[in-house]
Amino acid sequence: MALSYSALREQMVDAARLLAQTGVLSRSGHGNMSVRLPGKDLMLITSISHIAHLQPEQLVVVNFDGEVIEGALDPTTREIIGMHACVYRERQHVQAVIHTHSPRVTSFALANQPLPCVYEAMLRFGIVEDIPVADWAPRGSEASVNNIVKQLRAHPLVPAVLLGNHGLLSFSQDIQAAAQLIVIMEEAAEMTLDARSIGGEKPFPADALERERQHMQRYGSLS
Repeated sequence: MALSYSALREQMVDAARLLAQTGVLSRSGHGNMSVRLPGKDLMLITSISHIAHLQPEQLVVVNFDGEVIEGALDPTTREIIGMHACVYRERQHVQAVIHTHSPRVTSFALANQPLPCVYEAMLRFGIVEDIPVADWAPRGSEASVNNIVKQLRAHPLVPAVLLGNHGLLSFSQDIQAAAQLIVIMEEAAEMTLDARSIGGEKPFPADALERERQHMQRYGSLS
């Protein structure tokens, strides 16, 4: 049964609270998030640019072309609609998208370096390749959106993209999973940077994902 808009709003508020409580937002609390609305080219998206204290009434309905269906958006939020919509258009299974400036992950984005897949929590999330970087272009511009799409097509299995000189996008089957992925990525980035001070991160064996999944299935943590 499809969730009501009210329930989706509450889930988005809970996800924003998780990001704030785990300390993965930048000091400003900047971020935006959206959820695809079932059966339509519509999404529920944040109407503000700081989500640390998000409230249900700060979420509005827009279509993928940026037309406001319900509520009102400020100009800075209008800029990011294309960034969310392009993920939904390219990934039909994706139901939620979150953008943040999480400090350690954004360090990789500023360096224009992919985030290495070397942390087991990423493996347990089904990630087996590095998180790629989309080249920089002005926020929300057609060039910026095209750069994101280029990475989505080049890496069809990744659940996130770094935005060069900017931040990151995370996307998943629901808003809580997208938020949890950001927490995992921030942990991975922080520990990878620390590992580089003592010799550097090491890659997983080639069969690591299959071994991890078999192990999780054995203990009932993978259905």
